[in-house]
Amino acid sequence: MAEEQKKSKTSKAKVILALLMAILLVGGYYGIKFYSVYFSPNTTGKEKYLYVRTGYNMDDLIKELTIKDILADVGTFMQASVKMGLAKSLKPGRYGIKKGMNNRSLINMLKAGNQDAVKLKFQNIRKKDSFAGYLSRSLEPDSLTFLNLLDSAALIEKYGFNKDNSYVMFIPNTYEMYWNTSAPEFFERMHKEYDKFWNADRKAKAAALNLNPIQVSILASIVDAEALYDKEMPIIAGLYLNRLNKGILLQADPTVIFANGDFTVKRVTNSLLSVSSPYNTYKYAGLPPGPIMMPSINAIDAVLNKNSNNYIYMCAKEDFSGYHNFAVTVQEHERNAKKYRDALNKRNIFK
Repeated sequence: MAEEQKKSKTSKAKVILALLMAILLVGGYYGIKFYSVYFSPNTTGKEKYLYVRTGYNMDDLIKELTIKDILADVGTFMQASVKMGLAKSLKPGRYGIKKGMNNRSLINMLKAGNQDAVKLKFQNIRKKDSFAGYLSRSLEPDSLTFLNLLDSAALIEKYGFNKDNSYVMFIPNTYEMYWNTSAPEFFERMHKEYDKFWNADRKAKAAALNLNPIQVSILASIVDAEALYDKEMPIIAGLYLNRLNKGILLQADPTVIFANGDFTVKRVTNSLLSVSSPYNTYKYAGLPPGPIMMPSINAIDAVLNKNSNNYIYMCAKEDFSGYHNFAVTVQEHERNAKKYRDALNKRNIFK
């Protein structure tokens, strides 16, 4: 009897042990599966950023992840996405991807919209289409979208500009914003930066020159194009303000180059001077209708803090150092100009 009871207890123990083993195996299986779906490292590190465009759905996202080879296992990501409701909360943006991120961390980031900001740094961009191209490489909207807004009378007039001078609204600097910033949002941000830049002090200095901020920026674009070295900017600014105040044509070579649209020119010849354009300051008095390039902050401040001088003329130095010879009289200027022409001829630079 005792033997039978012992065998019965042993059998029960074996059954219990087997059940426990089965539970552990099943639990282990699902535990491993749960870990692999949510917590196992799954990003390859082959891309620094994941770009989720505005309007993307889950199919678009999976396609992007697959094409860029961002995930080691797309299947587990899809499973986790369904369980975590990513489809209903997917937010566009530029997301930093570190090697070894798990699905849960990645999905939570996409749901929360925790994207990395883009640093925009622009200066001395000559033309609107070049600026639009730069923006499209840094932000989600394409270059045509930016260009259309740059030329949109309805938009730029709202900010107090026109199609000729709207370019001065963009103060060159480094700005942080999100990649999926829309073109109108970008313009709104730039206008706020413009208003911040043109504080009471700068406005007062502009008024003292009998110029408004737009006119200061247009003149600054010419100063920027003329000056290779920042320390010459206030002198050049003073010279051009002298000409403006005396009603003398500016005769600025960079405006002629801009009017002709050939930025490879090293020598402004008579054929170039004949171009009929309001940007040709050899033909038309006063400032051109708009900037000839995006003026730098240094150039704008050089105009506002111009050097008080009597110069009327300037010419590049014959040593090609990038500096200029300045003159008060036409006779002195002619001597400087001859030295520079002779230097150009010596180097066989005729255009």
